[in-house]
Amino acid sequence: MGLVFNPIGLAVNVIVGVIVVSPVLWLAGRAMAGKEKAKFTDAVWIVALGIIIGSMLGVFVHGLLGFVASLILWLGLIRHFFDTGWLKALVIAVVALVVFAIIAAVLTFMGLLVLSRFI
Repeated sequence: MGLVFNPIGLAVNVIVGVIVVSPVLWLAGRAMAGKEKAKFTDAVWIVALGIIIGSMLGVFVHGLLGFVASLILWLGLIRHFFDTGWLKALVIAVVALVVFAIIAAVLTFMGLLVLSRFI
């Protein structure tokens, strides 16, 4: 069986990723790199390119090597678009991940509260 390219799935992935991840990445970038360097459009480009290139990369590279390659890809995109060094790019990525996890936990808790009223 050959490699299958699903352009609709990739487009949906990019759109959802941009809507969900870009604001969090932008906020983390503004906090760490400053508002002059971290523009919202940069965060959108980081997420869109990260998903597209990462999807293509994931077809060929798997496992631990794939994880390391994806990590370097995302850090490189953050470094380039937010005009920072590698360490600050890593810090921005970690801060964005923590903020995203907190938002997801709060939304999950709120959803469970709402559902508990109907059960």
